[in-house]
Amino acid sequence: MKPYAWIFAASLILTGPALAGGTHGHDHAPRHGGIVVEVKDMDFELVAKADRIQLHVRDHGKPVDLKAASAKLTLLSEGQKQEVELKPAGDKLEATGSFKTTPGTKAVAVVSLNGKPATARFVLK
Repeated sequence: MKPYAWIFAASLILTGPALAGGTHGHDHAPRHGGIVVEVKDMDFELVAKADRIQLHVRDHGKPVDLKAASAKLTLLSEGQKQEVELKPAGDKLEATGSFKTTPGTKAVAVVSLNGKPATARFVLK
């Protein structure tokens, strides 16, 4: 093996663990069939159906206590805007009603956790 090949192989071995650490030790896979985005090291999973919208929040893979949380979700679809207030419902924030949840709908959630706001943006599939 040529000397530069050894250097390349060694660099892969040494940087592999560092690159693997980029997920902060947790995966970002949906756990409730929704769409996941990461904001400030927290995962926000939006589950949007025509009659129910749920927002699940995880901090490093663990559910967040949402008893004192609040959220406002704005849905943008086909030139129409709908604003929805999400309220704590067990381990999630939720609203029921009639919602436009067609593919391509954009959703922006402004979530207040312990007085700190976070904004999560989604595009429905």
